[in-house]
Amino acid sequence: MMPAMDGDDWRRDDVLATVRRYWGFEGLRPLQEEAIRAGLEHRDSLVVLPTGGGKSLCYQVPPAVARRTDVVVSPLIALMKDQVDGLRACGYPAAALHGGMDPGSIRTAEREIAAGRHHLVFVAPERLLTPRFLELAARLGVASFAIDEAHCISQWGHDFRPEYRQLAGLRENFPAASLHAYTATATERVRTDIVAQLRLADPRVLVGSFDRPNLVYRVAPRSDLRAQVLDVLGRHRGEAAIVYCLSRRDAEEMAERLSAQSLRAAHYHAGMEPGERRRTQDRFAAEEIDVVAATVAFGMGIDRSDVRCVVHAATPKSIEHYQQETGRAGRDGLPAECVLFYSPADVLRWHSLMERAQDGAPIDPGAVQTAKRLLEEMRRFATSARCRHAALSAYFGQPLAERACGACDVCLGEVEGLVDATVLAQKILSCVARTEQGFGITHVADVLVGADSDAVRRWGHDRLSTHGLLRDLPRKTVVNVIYQMIDAGVLERTTSDRPTLTLNAASWEVMRGRRTVELPELRRRKAAKTRLEESAWRDVDEGLFESLRALRREIAAERGVPAYVILHDATLRDLARLRPGSVERLRGVRGLGEKKLADLGPRVIEHIVAYVSGAPGAPRHRG
Repeated sequence: MMPAMDGDDWRRDDVLATVRRYWGFEGLRPLQEEAIRAGLEHRDSLVVLPTGGGKSLCYQVPPAVARRTDVVVSPLIALMKDQVDGLRACGYPAAALHGGMDPGSIRTAEREIAAGRHHLVFVAPERLLTPRFLELAARLGVASFAIDEAHCISQWGHDFRPEYRQLAGLRENFPAASLHAYTATATERVRTDIVAQLRLADPRVLVGSFDRPNLVYRVAPRSDLRAQVLDVLGRHRGEAAIVYCLSRRDAEEMAERLSAQSLRAAHYHAGMEPGERRRTQDRFAAEEIDVVAATVAFGMGIDRSDVRCVVHAATPKSIEHYQQETGRAGRDGLPAECVLFYSPADVLRWHSLMERAQDGAPIDPGAVQTAKRLLEEMRRFATSARCRHAALSAYFGQPLAERACGACDVCLGEVEGLVDATVLAQKILSCVARTEQGFGITHVADVLVGADSDAVRRWGHDRLSTHGLLRDLPRKTVVNVIYQMIDAGVLERTTSDRPTLTLNAASWEVMRGRRTVELPELRRRKAAKTRLEESAWRDVDEGLFESLRALRREIAAERGVPAYVILHDATLRDLARLRPGSVERLRGVRGLGEKKLADLGPRVIEHIVAYVSGAPGAPRHRG
């Protein structure tokens, strides 16, 4: 006779059975069980888990276990569609209601929802509180609402969306329902604001580790950006990558340059037509292109799990933005690289944008100061020689033990550190003084490298003693050093429409030999492969892995869904490592639930057997 189990034991077993059935996972990650318990017990909650930490599972499991219908508020149509496609591929019944659907599809979905045929219904915040949806939710007796990307409700968050404020109305319309807020990045201030705005009642607050140990962080001074970006992407040829740019024009030019180097690349920004943006996103999801050069508009709708590289071609305006954008790499738990090319010029450019009125709206001095404070935190992160993982975790209030993480440029010994640049700085300051503090960075650089331009001759600066003083240095290097000196506070730049270089007290101290100047070394050691990256490919037959990727693309194209919806890279690597010869041998492979085993198992096994029978005896490992 089986021993009696209390309710908690029954629920835990049922939760694990559900996770195994739909997703093929044998266990839960840290905090997932507590978040799922809050959902099953109808207790309000705020769950902060990093991207890739499995927060979606926290609101997907409770309705499946309790056999009910829950509602998920999601900010983007693309994100809803991808989530629904992914769930249905696992055999999980889910639907979405959004403005991108035709009237017939909406009516069909509403009938299915009203009949209780779906565990989850995804809606946008604008649709949630419409009379039509409120009536549908009331008829269903919806008892639980999950608010995804909940940081959008906070004015202190990095992606504030006014339409999220109306979600406070959920409490009036559904006083007995539990509310569950989910986000990947939220400081303590943002978490407090989320609780207040949603009027969460005695919520269970669960905050996971902000550290992403599978990400390798690197920060390098920007010099020759095109060459630097190509060098990074060369380490990830054929893999998914995102290159974040500061402006729309920058994104378009970057995509053109990458395409000219035979990389499969496209651009993405808010100035494109919606159909164009969707095509780029769909091609990226279908693995038809590998690299997207984008502005921050390429954001929350990106659900691709196998992004192996995120490059910042310009400095983000806050650590929250940086964490969110780098968080799009390695969501499958496999190693991924995040590289930031920093220049003090970005800080000046952001200051200019922050002080400029947007769409005719009056400038809010308080908001500008807050934005500048966040930017200063980002600048400190980029210019410090502290472990990147420790610095990011500390910013979010989770100090890490200061140890060599083995997954950042500082701890891998790739950063050269500071060098004495006092003599170089004196030459530049002298040129600023002799041009009477009336010219910008590019003109001063032209004088220093000895340029024979119309402007230099017109002002008689070709006759200055500082003309050609740095002719042995590339002009880009001189410009970069000038920006670094501004960053170090030994030189200033006006904020007018035509900014000029000016000297300050520190400048004169340097020129008189009373102050030294240390600047980051532009030369850096070659990026090393981490132990994590090496172990992730151990015993993997790379030829089989690439062959399985091709099979995945083929199946995805047949079904009209993104490739990552079919199988994740982590699952493909396990298959290429184990090389199973029967469907039975597939059981226990992470990411293969019952539906996928039955649906894809025979075809995957047929492919592996055919590959192995024609492949050399020894596995071909990644070098």
